[in-house]
Amino acid sequence: MYHKKQRIAALVSVILLVLLYLATLVCAIFNFDGTGRLFQACLFATVAVPILIWIYIYLFGKLHDRHTIASFESKEDYEAKKAMEKQLAKNNDSLKNN
Repeated sequence: MYHKKQRIAALVSVILLVLLYLATLVCAIFNFDGTGRLFQACLFATVAVPILIWIYIYLFGKLHDRHTIASFESKEDYEAKKAMEKQLAKNNDSLKNN
């Protein structure tokens, strides 16, 4: 299950994306000084923020050796790989003891 920190981070990310979409919509509808530049910044952030969130989730999983939604392999492949690594470590330990 997800921890409280993960849920808070997900909620903050969703709120940030919704605010970016609203700001982009407001910039597209209304015309005031600096709207063009602000609209470009909002469009850039609309693309960049989800990519940065994905990179953060991916790196978190790699650094903490966990399977995440951003992992390239399926959960079954990840679990099989972990089981294989555990078996190899066990075999290496038994060889060292002999």
